[in-house]
Amino acid sequence: MSKLSQGEEKELISFIKDWLKSHGYTQKDLANELNLKSSRTSEISQKVKEFYKKGGIFNVVKNLIKIEQNWLNNIPTNSQGIKETHPYNQLDIDSLVNQIKKDSSK
Repeated sequence: MSKLSQGEEKELISFIKDWLKSHGYTQKDLANELNLKSSRTSEISQKVKEFYKKGGIFNVVKNLIKIEQNWLNNIPTNSQGIKETHPYNQLDIDSLVNQIKKDSSK
């Protein structure tokens, strides 16, 4: 399979960030599901690239669906089990740092 373009990678990371927030999970939760040692955006992005390389966007989506199904199957019936979302997470911070680096290099 071909590689993800920078634009496609950026869109996928943005999607994953929104997806995590909508389910009340963090990057750490996603990293645990992906069996990653770190929850940094770069580590998650690398894993997404591996999925893409092995089967394109279909493989990326297939793996995210598996993770979502695991999460949905483990949700308790009462609303107390839903996690609070924090206004900023590692994805937001990494995105801001990357933008600052980009702006300062101009």
